[in-house]
Amino acid sequence: MTSRQRFAYGLLGAPMAMAALPVYIHTPKLYGDELGLGLALTGAILLASRALDTLQDPWLGRLADLMQRQHRGWAVLAGVAASVLVLAYTALFNPPEMLQWQLALWFGVALVLVYTAHSALNITYLAWGANVSHDSHERTRLVAFREGFGLFGVILASLLPMLFSSWFQGVNPWLPYSFVFSLFLLLAIWLLLYRFPLPTKHGLTAQGLFGPLRQSPFRRLATLFLLNGFAVAIAGTLALFYIADVLQLEAYSGLFLATYFISGAVSLPLWLRLSRRLGKSVAWAVGTLVAVVGFVWAVQLGADDMLPYLLICLLSGAALGADLALPAAIAADIIPQQDRGNTGGYFGIWSLINKGVPALAAGLGLPLLAGFGYQPGGGGGLTALAILYAGVPCLIKLISAGLLMRWRRSLEVQYVF
Repeated sequence: MTSRQRFAYGLLGAPMAMAALPVYIHTPKLYGDELGLGLALTGAILLASRALDTLQDPWLGRLADLMQRQHRGWAVLAGVAASVLVLAYTALFNPPEMLQWQLALWFGVALVLVYTAHSALNITYLAWGANVSHDSHERTRLVAFREGFGLFGVILASLLPMLFSSWFQGVNPWLPYSFVFSLFLLLAIWLLLYRFPLPTKHGLTAQGLFGPLRQSPFRRLATLFLLNGFAVAIAGTLALFYIADVLQLEAYSGLFLATYFISGAVSLPLWLRLSRRLGKSVAWAVGTLVAVVGFVWAVQLGADDMLPYLLICLLSGAALGADLALPAAIAADIIPQQDRGNTGGYFGIWSLINKGVPALAAGLGLPLLAGFGYQPGGGGGLTALAILYAGVPCLIKLISAGLLMRWRRSLEVQYVF
């Protein structure tokens, strides 16, 4: 496969990330505060739509499997999902003036459409990359391109709303953002549909929505993905609290986050080379240990420890490259040949885990932290915050690394299809 084809595949990762981040970060304030919907009603709509989004993923995976049996079926599904996403996203961030009950209905419908279109497109996208090549290392390269562009999309989503607010004063910054996102998404979809090979077609086999979990290697990989994702999600949930109250460096939050994500993007080629030499499972275990060694020192930092924390962001960010590139590549390898027609079902479950873990981390981590006496901006519970932010994730990652080394042989199966 050529570099141009890998580029045509990977580029879609950027607008997919550009779509996701503002929905999670900005819609609560936009609707709950600026548009006057109220925090309670906004929170209820967000919770209900997020639950629906998570639970529908296995069904969307099954839909992708049904579509791949048709000529250019995945191309059609990707095109339709992208079109709906463009319209729904623009509607979500640019609502007209209306009564409160109408605004609540608009918010709920637009949010469900955004979640559904994004999930359908993402599952199809993941399954397409897993089924397009017979070469295991080529599939890993495709994942690396996808995740590298995804990190670029995260950076754009972090910077553009702030820049547009400065450049277009008096104008809703989400209008130019929606325009840029829509053009980027449509360009990426065009490249995927017309410059990237169609996936290999396979027959659909009968199985339930959670049939992939009957495969022992995938069940083990899903367990590792859940554990590792839970560790990362706990740290992500508590990061801004830690920076603001333990380090007392809230003004530098953007710098710390940018350092972390840029380090992850730069490290991707290293993990690709290491996976070729050691195997994907061992390389992922090495990445997990690097994350622990680089991150555990955050437990003992204190006020104004800017340079030590920047170093921690660099080291743990470098390990992020392994987390992004290798688990999904292993998943593409271990799908049995007879199940290649059900690839969407596998990645539907993958997407469900990926979405459920952050909710679980927030649902458990924040109440636990409050139970230890921590209040944002207060002086109590800072030791508990540091331990939950860095110590607990490192412990979970060590458990994950141990299981990964124990199960590594079953995760290195490479089926030829």
